[in-house]
Amino acid sequence: MGLKLKIIANPSSGRETAKISVEDMLSYLVSQKAVTRADIYYTAGKNDAKEFAMDTDPSEYDYMIAVGGDGTVNEVVSGICTAGVNIPLAIYTSGTVNDFATTLGMPQSPSDFARMLMDPVFRTVDCGKCGDDYFLNVAAAGMLTDVAYSVSSDLKTALGPVAYWLSAIKDLPAMNNTIPLRITHDGETTDVDALMFFISNTRSVGGFRKLMTLADIEDGLLDMLIVKKIEPMDIMPLVGKLLIGDHIDSKKVLYFQSDNIRIEVRDGSSDIVMDLDGEKGPELPVTVECIKKCINLIIPKEEES
Repeated sequence: MGLKLKIIANPSSGRETAKISVEDMLSYLVSQKAVTRADIYYTAGKNDAKEFAMDTDPSEYDYMIAVGGDGTVNEVVSGICTAGVNIPLAIYTSGTVNDFATTLGMPQSPSDFARMLMDPVFRTVDCGKCGDDYFLNVAAAGMLTDVAYSVSSDLKTALGPVAYWLSAIKDLPAMNNTIPLRITHDGETTDVDALMFFISNTRSVGGFRKLMTLADIEDGLLDMLIVKKIEPMDIMPLVGKLLIGDHIDSKKVLYFQSDNIRIEVRDGSSDIVMDLDGEKGPELPVTVECIKKCINLIIPKEEES
């Protein structure tokens, strides 16, 4: 008996190669007589992937597959969590940024991905919840963190990751603009002036593979990193530390782990918007919590040494 798959794909992701990747993956499964049903849902706009995921009868499918960048995956995860859809999820690496898939070493070629589906390993992983919204990898706000959803889809398709850096340059003059945050977690309250902050489920954020040095997708905790106000001359030394994961003891950052974090702006302003996996989220104040072991994820087998 072959697999029954529900595939939710963003056709514009991965420089518009998503359709070809899906077709090649399915061709391989067919050649191996490993699939009997594959329903493909292509997104055309915001929240399409979420609605497709919510409208799923788990009895009809073996697996759900999300094909796209972090934003597409975010919507699929949001749909699964919102509707309580109990079905294993596979993530096909595509799009401009794929921190979560990168962290897990998801297969990139259609045939390798198909083989993973034929011989899967399952891990029940955590995800984050920010207000009424969910995120699989990262919630963020402050300088540079709105780049993912402020860059046009056409620019992302044409330039890939370069689009993020080109758009980020315009934010450099804002380095003197900090957010007066009040952070409450585990019975402690801390006031800090932040350039930006990240709350993550995995180690990789924005291509920085070791940004969240202690993160684990199964530990029931989220990792928070706050970058404090810094002088221009301190930027490159700090970036160097961020790249190699040697920053959590720096006086320029605040780093901790918790399963429930309250984030407020001390002056009461409410125009600070959260970014959730590259998508626009709610405004501060928010409570961010770890939803433990809520996604049944399909991952590749570890290679034998």
